[in-house]
Amino acid sequence: VHQSKMDFFCKLGYSKEDICKVLENLGQEALEDDVLKELIRMGSKPQALESQAQPSQLKLVARGSCSTTPGLKWLGEDESDSSDSLRPIVIDGSNVAMSHGNKEVFSCWGIQLAVDWFRERGHTYIKVFVPLWRKEPPRQDSPIADQHILGELEKQSVLVYTPSRKVKGKRVVCYDDRYIVKVAYEKDGVIVSNDHYRDLQNENPEWKWFIEQRLLMYSFVCNRFMPPDDPLGRHGPTLSNFLSKKPVLPERKWQPCPYGKKCTYGNKCKFYHPERQHQAQLSVADELRAKTKVLSALGKEEERCRCS
Repeated sequence: VHQSKMDFFCKLGYSKEDICKVLENLGQEALEDDVLKELIRMGSKPQALESQAQPSQLKLVARGSCSTTPGLKWLGEDESDSSDSLRPIVIDGSNVAMSHGNKEVFSCWGIQLAVDWFRERGHTYIKVFVPLWRKEPPRQDSPIADQHILGELEKQSVLVYTPSRKVKGKRVVCYDDRYIVKVAYEKDGVIVSNDHYRDLQNENPEWKWFIEQRLLMYSFVCNRFMPPDDPLGRHGPTLSNFLSKKPVLPERKWQPCPYGKKCTYGNKCKFYHPERQHQAQLSVADELRAKTKVLSALGKEEERCRCS
């Protein structure tokens, strides 16, 4: 009987020491319910419950505490959470490098500046497309600056070389713009370039709409990569909404009327009038029409009274 009770409570997860203590206190003939109540009263917990409770306690430790281990992930936190709301970025490497090099030098440092700018914003999917022949030693007619940056970005799986080869001494180069637009279209991302890709717009109507709506232009100001705050114009979305999959609509702010109380537009005025919140807003013409109707109605009543 003693051994059967030991096996039963060991299967529940209780330690043998706690079970022996309870059986010594209650006796060998104690019922299983009484033994279980005594184990609970002593504060003994099954090992399975203790193992489940330990990681939950570690997850609830405040951030920045020294007791946390680097291998643990926080509850509800995922590596892809920050990038789920941001669009993939596809960079036209040749366009960016030549723009940074003032259209004279293929400056690889300009590509690095653009990649760093998007990384600081939290974008994780960043691809740069550059022709394969840029990997060759520079020539006088095509100088390259900071060529080692291309190798570093390639190791980071950021830079992609578009294929090219030599046939009878002549270089055969694939159209890298087609790679850029195709990958950005499939990923539903953003194209970073100052090129308009007019030939590709005429080739595919779907690409035409995509290039018009997802092309992000830029400028370099003192080695600083600067895209515009309004990529689609003054009345378009902001840069943060343009780069995010879930844009946040700003609250509508009414601009006060520059004429103030002297405004004669009435309800047709598109500006905000704080003094007209609780009264009917009529234009001057509508007010005159209303007055003439009242006067004409009063005149008719007077004539009726005279006739009677």
